[in-house]
Amino acid sequence: MVMEIRLGDVVALRKPHPCGSYEWRVVRLGADIGIRCLKCDHRVLLPRSEFERRVKKFISRGEPAPTPGWGATAP
Repeated sequence: MVMEIRLGDVVALRKPHPCGSYEWRVVRLGADIGIRCLKCDHRVLLPRSEFERRVKKFISRGEPAPTPGWGATAP
């Protein structure tokens, strides 16, 4: 089952970053997940499969992606 990941999610990873923090914010979604350390602001790209293995828990959730509806323009 695919994990639902949102921009702005704050997650705790299984192993600490060298700065000592376990908490990261999701800053990019796609085949690779971009995360930023909340303590030292270091940015890392992880393949989605590796990110899903490393996540221990969600600290807070970002806003859900807007769904196209009435008034949405087609590209």
